[in-house]
Amino acid sequence: MTGTAHATGAPPPFRFGYGTNGLTDLRLDDALGLLADLGYAGVGLTLDHMHLDPLAPDLAARTRHVARSLERLGLTATIETGARYVLDPRRKHGPSLLDPDPDARAARVRLLIRAVQVAADLGAHAVHCFSGITPEGTCEDTAWQRLAEAIGPVLDAASGAGVPLAIEPEPGHLLSTLADFHRLRHELGDPQLLGLTLDIGHCQCLEPQSPADCVRAAAPWLRHVQIEDMRRGVHEHLPFGDGEIDFPPVLEALAATGYQGLTVVELPRHSHAGPQLASRSIEFLNKAATEAMSTAPARGRTP
Repeated sequence: MTGTAHATGAPPPFRFGYGTNGLTDLRLDDALGLLADLGYAGVGLTLDHMHLDPLAPDLAARTRHVARSLERLGLTATIETGARYVLDPRRKHGPSLLDPDPDARAARVRLLIRAVQVAADLGAHAVHCFSGITPEGTCEDTAWQRLAEAIGPVLDAASGAGVPLAIEPEPGHLLSTLADFHRLRHELGDPQLLGLTLDIGHCQCLEPQSPADCVRAAAPWLRHVQIEDMRRGVHEHLPFGDGEIDFPPVLEALAATGYQGLTVVELPRHSHAGPQLASRSIEFLNKAATEAMSTAPARGRTP
């Protein structure tokens, strides 16, 4: 069944994946095998100490091993960079692109450039990133200037590798909304390879539009999608059915955009039950996808 089960998964055009940040108790090879067996099309691969450590020796050789595993299993990948303590064992997500210390910001930039190279070596369809929280005592204009300056070298690397950079609006961060994404895009001169990671739960949490309307609004810049359930005003990633989102309209909107990348389940605080939730999640999404496509207007369906 391994490597072929995903052919019987969700109907086109959906390509569901599962994030390794929700499978941290599994070895990476075991996690990839599980996802292929469950019928996922791909994986959101977070570069972290337990899964393709970006700072450990022999990264290129380890990446080649992962590339062979992905090919054998018939999986594709997105590279995610949200590891909590990969750079600083005492500061969650530190240092960020907004850090007051230029050397600390440079460490994050180097990590993202390394992620771009890993993505190119794996044939991944995007590299995910985020701005970080505005440091205490830093004015907003200074924070935006730091972000724009820091993201420049990463975009240069992405351009050289031909891999889109997909920045995620994250609740509580400087760049927290779709409007913030457009501010950065305009400040940088609308670079071609700067795209968007849209987290469906975050849309439910804090965007003024519905998640389905967020998908439609984000369509031209959509490079990566994360998906989970969530409640309004509460930034807590929940298993499907535990929150407030009506998923068939979201998937119908996503299908209509023509988005070709992965839609990755994002449950980073549920690794203790990762295999079980991965199984439940693909069943839920396949059912929601079938419902979405059965009710979609003819123009939204794929031939």
